[in-house]
Amino acid sequence: MPKPIRFAVLTAVLGMSIAAASDLDKEKRWRDQIVDALLDGEAVTLNDGRSEFLAIETESADGGVAKAAIVMHGTGVHPDWPTVVLPLRVGLTESGWHTLSIQMPVLGNEAEHADYAAIYDWVPGRIDAAVRYLRDKGAGTIVLVAHSQGATMASYHVSTPHAPVDGLVAVGMSGGIAGGPMDTLAQLPGIDVPLLDLFGSEDLDEVLASRAARARAAAGASDYAQLEIAGADHFFDGEEAQLLEAVNAWLDARF
Repeated sequence: MPKPIRFAVLTAVLGMSIAAASDLDKEKRWRDQIVDALLDGEAVTLNDGRSEFLAIETESADGGVAKAAIVMHGTGVHPDWPTVVLPLRVGLTESGWHTLSIQMPVLGNEAEHADYAAIYDWVPGRIDAAVRYLRDKGAGTIVLVAHSQGATMASYHVSTPHAPVDGLVAVGMSGGIAGGPMDTLAQLPGIDVPLLDLFGSEDLDEVLASRAARARAAAGASDYAQLEIAGADHFFDGEEAQLLEAVNAWLDARF
């Protein structure tokens, strides 16, 4: 093979390898930025078998760990993100939930939403590590509470044979991207745990446009509920109390 061709092939392979890995440098920058500034919860380090990653653990108000929620953020951000993630990871503790907000795999700032499909094989390892950590602490009930792309990642995980969880709250979930790991509509029929599909009336176009399709895809599920919060946008700005109330009401009715 001529040298220019070998170089081109090598460059392409290296590019694919880079695209298929979480941006660990970005994860470290997020960690450095948020850990020392934490007001609620403690930073812990988990390992997904590929790398260490950050999680923020917040004890329930009653000190118990029997019920635990793994909180998952959206595209490219971190486990203390001020919209949706922080209100839920802290607010749920007042209702007896021990929370663990985890750093999901991320790409660089220039990445497009669809580019994330390349790193979805990192997702189950992170959730599995969080589940093991909580089980080892005595958690009997574990639910995923996930926002935006975190909800797409959660549905991907729950529809595959990995560490089992007991329920899923998907906030601002879209129909995903057809034909790959981000294909939420294809995954919904395979989700066999209670699922709350929660969104705002002013949510993103892709969330609102796919709501009927999501309901149809989950029609065979034994416990699927879809709930719209009036006036809320994708980030529930100014509607944090309504978000927390809705999530708590659904969880209280089932666990």
